[in-house]
This record gives sequence, structure tokens and C-alpha cells, in this order.
Amino acid sequence: MSYTIPAGTRIGHVHLKVADLERSLKFYRDLLGFELQQYYGDSAAFISAGGYHHHIGLNTWYSKNAPPAPARAAGLFHTAIAYPERKDLAIIVKRLIEAEYPITGASDHGVSEAIYLDDPDQNGVELYWDKPKDKWPIDSKGNLQMVTEVLDLEDLLKLAR
Repeated sequence: MSYTIPAGTRIGHVHLKVADLERSLKFYRDLLGFELQQYYGDSAAFISAGGYHHHIGLNTWYSKNAPPAPARAAGLFHTAIAYPERKDLAIIVKRLIEAEYPITGASDHGVSEAIYLDDPDQNGVELYWDKPKDKWPIDSKGNLQMVTEVLDLEDLLKLAR
């Protein structure tokens, strides 16, 4: 029997195992700008954008002081954080550069522009904005043609001034 998930379905939140809760909050709250909604004892915190109960949960329940998960193992590849406008992406990229936080990649995917980095526990993080749907690359048969091309960071950063 065929089933298609409802179009209005969305990913509600991601919950990450971290080694040091405060170190992770310095990244997600202090650098990326998420708002702390609640501590859950001294082993978890819930953060969000715009007052939602949580977009990201951070916990040390099984991972306190643990090393990062191996890169070559099954698990989370990255958490993708979508910004509403291109200018919003430009502002956070400028913030990362000014903080000298390492950026591991930057790509134009045709449908979106994305910046890649790792959080303090080496969890992958993608910061991106979606281009307007009418600008997405579609072939002559109507099929989406996502790409991975070099992102023009200089052009993007003009919006952060």
C-alpha cells in the first residue's frame, strides 16, 4: 500500500548528544543566536528561534565529557538551520567570520545557498536559505536539478553591511 506523508509535515526539532552543555550553549545560543527556553536540570537545555518551545535540544545524558562520534560511522550528518532571507544568512556568516569560527564549506545548490561548519562536538551544521522556488534549476522535463557549486561569499556578505 502506497503512502505519501502530508505536505504540511515538518521536522519539529533535533536533539543532540553533547559532551559539555555550557560549551554547546556558547555555540548555539551565544554565537548562532538561538534563545534559551529552558534548562532541564543540569544535563539538558532547550533552545529555539522566536520563542518556540524548542528547535534544538542539547543533552549530556549519555555523552557527558565523551569524545565526538566517529566521522565514519552511522549517525547524524548535519543539522540544517534555514534562515528566512538571504540577508539573514549573510549576517550570521559575517558573525562567524568576525568570531574566527571555522567554516568547513560554502555551496550554492541551485535551490539554496549554504554554509557548513561543525559545532563544538563535531556535529555537522548547515546554515542556509532557500532561493525562491521559481529560481530553482529545472530541466526541460520538469525535474529538479540540484547542484553543488562554489558559493560567492563576497556577494553574499555585501548584504551584511
